[in-house]
Amino acid sequence: MKHFITILTLPLIFCCGSVESQDEKNSNSVNKIFPQPQLPANAVLAPEFTLATTSGDLVKMSDLKGKVVLLNFWGTWCGPCRVEIPDFIRLYDKYHESGLEIVGITLPRGARSEDPKQIQRFMDNWQMNYTVLTDIKKHEAQRVTQLYGQALGRSIVGIPTTLIIDRNGYIVKRYVGPRTEKIFYNDIKPYL
Repeated sequence: MKHFITILTLPLIFCCGSVESQDEKNSNSVNKIFPQPQLPANAVLAPEFTLATTSGDLVKMSDLKGKVVLLNFWGTWCGPCRVEIPDFIRLYDKYHESGLEIVGITLPRGARSEDPKQIQRFMDNWQMNYTVLTDIKKHEAQRVTQLYGQALGRSIVGIPTTLIIDRNGYIVKRYVGPRTEKIFYNDIKPYL
């Protein structure tokens, strides 16, 4: 009888133990610290945000932890922003598998939000292969831009503005104005 009870309880112990281990793995991946180069003195933690893709899927900054992120504040109407798009496409093609995520936060020209369908048409025309985010309802992208300006201690007033965010979620570099693939690569290489 003792052996029978032992045989019945062993699978329960192993089953429950594996569920707990999976939960622990999930919570550890959120809190995991990734090996990265030493933080620059002006590094700040990237603020949390939630924005939508053109198809309406929600993306949070915390979803990107563990990735090296090029966070690009841009607009479809912005000429200098368009100059960077082919470089972002090439960078994404070359380094996405190494952990690079490129995320564009689309800013409207004026007070009106840009229609997600228009943004998607623009993306299709330019063959953009990376994530582009926009408002969920209205003005969230502008609020995220203000939030990031506050975190950096300087407003984001010119676009394109691009930030490098390391795998642990720290903003380690800021660019105002367009840059080339080579410049971006040289600065993200240590974090990949």
